[in-house]
Amino acid sequence: MSVDGAIPTGPGGLSRRSLLIGGGFVAANAVILGRLLTDSSGGSTPEASARIQVGQERVPPGPPSLDGAAPAPAADHVFDRVIVGGRVIDPDSGYDAVANVGIDGTTVTSISTDALQGKATIDATNLVVSPGFVDLLSYEPNPYGVWFKIGDGVTTNLGMHGMNEVASDFFAMYEGKNQPPVHYGGAFDDPWMRTHEGIKTRSATPSQITDLTKRVEEGFAAGWIGVDFEPEYTPWVDTAEIDAMATAAKSHDMPVFFHVRYSSPDEPGKDNATAIAEVLDVARTTGASVHIDHITSTGGTHTMPQTLDTLNQARADGIDVTACMYPYTFWATYLGSARFNDGWQQRFHIGYGDLEVAGTGERLTASTFRKYQAQNRLVAAYAIPEEDVVTGLQTDWIMIGSDAILETSNNNHPRGAGCFTRVLGHYVREQNALSLNQALAKMTILPVRRLEKAAPALRKKGRLQIGADADITVFDPAKVGDASTVANPAQMAVGVNYVLVMGQLVKEDDTLHKDVTPGMAIKSALV
Repeated sequence: MSVDGAIPTGPGGLSRRSLLIGGGFVAANAVILGRLLTDSSGGSTPEASARIQVGQERVPPGPPSLDGAAPAPAADHVFDRVIVGGRVIDPDSGYDAVANVGIDGTTVTSISTDALQGKATIDATNLVVSPGFVDLLSYEPNPYGVWFKIGDGVTTNLGMHGMNEVASDFFAMYEGKNQPPVHYGGAFDDPWMRTHEGIKTRSATPSQITDLTKRVEEGFAAGWIGVDFEPEYTPWVDTAEIDAMATAAKSHDMPVFFHVRYSSPDEPGKDNATAIAEVLDVARTTGASVHIDHITSTGGTHTMPQTLDTLNQARADGIDVTACMYPYTFWATYLGSARFNDGWQQRFHIGYGDLEVAGTGERLTASTFRKYQAQNRLVAAYAIPEEDVVTGLQTDWIMIGSDAILETSNNNHPRGAGCFTRVLGHYVREQNALSLNQALAKMTILPVRRLEKAAPALRKKGRLQIGADADITVFDPAKVGDASTVANPAQMAVGVNYVLVMGQLVKEDDTLHKDVTPGMAIKSALV
């Protein structure tokens, strides 16, 4: 599974927990997608974007609007809610201005520098008004962890690392009385399904591959929006199995997500380069769109310049490949997983003291490693170079995905509560590693573009435009940041003032409105 979310091989066998915790500089592209950063003269410069502070907006060409959106209401219209005087940023169109946002029902119906009247108002003076964040690499929206997602500014929670359910059962679970505050959906999970089908720890036969492919098609028809493979945790999965299901995904414009087969920088034949080559071979053979999960911890660790050179060349050759990452220098997984098989110290360039039991702060020794491995505890591994994190953040097609959601045990990675706000606080404000507009693109429009062919509902998300769904995060750029730690991951992010989902206020300063649960299912176009 994920670098967090390994399939345990110790007590408990192959069933996977719902929390899967995964997981010199190269010259990074300075311009992100061209259209994202547009200064008043029409140029595209991250430097210009970095200079803009609240109250120093560029002059936009006009308020952005989705195709087919209704015209903005008349000047005397009274909106259900108005967000007043914030720096409104829409990474899709490049709009960036101090403006007012009018909302009617579930929809953004006006963006204007003129005054707007509202039945209710939010004062966003000196705050940033952004599309709600889209976490494409999370897990089941359990009623505990999902509120930490809201605190982190997330309005759409997608389990593209695979869900441990049949699609029809998954959606039935969260529709109705268990409806969460965030939107939700996910991908077909190959490791879970092959265990569910009794294939487990061997290569699938041709007839079993046919059956697995049928299950993929059934999952798409019931709502899944992609396929997930995890060959590092399921090394018995071969090319025939992957290609068959990737071909099915291609036929429906569904992306294929990979926790790649190897995570070593220098083990001959079992290194990052070999793992990345396998993913690209799948794309070339089947034509499927492919995505690499948490690239800084799997597939790129200690080799980011070489890995990105390979992927940039593939993109230049027309292969549709993207990746995501989380902004931490440590991954996490269960000690009983295959990731901790013999030789892990050499593979990951770490020792016992670089492992910390999540939720406790305890660093391991050789003796405690053996004790906790017998208990299959989840540990954080300080194994990701800081330069790999920064290089990933400065790569324009790498987006943000947490690869975690908190559970009540709190034996979790802190990215389940602070992934997105850490990017905005530590790497944008404190380190100036990337601009605010670049960071917001990575957590709004980029994941939406990756998935919107498969999921029509996403075409109105990840954007702050007239006609878009009113999923909105309002934050203080001077304060936003993560508070969660390995020792205490269940700490709410700071600086996120308001979160609206479908026009409803679910977070207001320090108050979570837990009786407000407007989340909708994000299902495939086949439903």
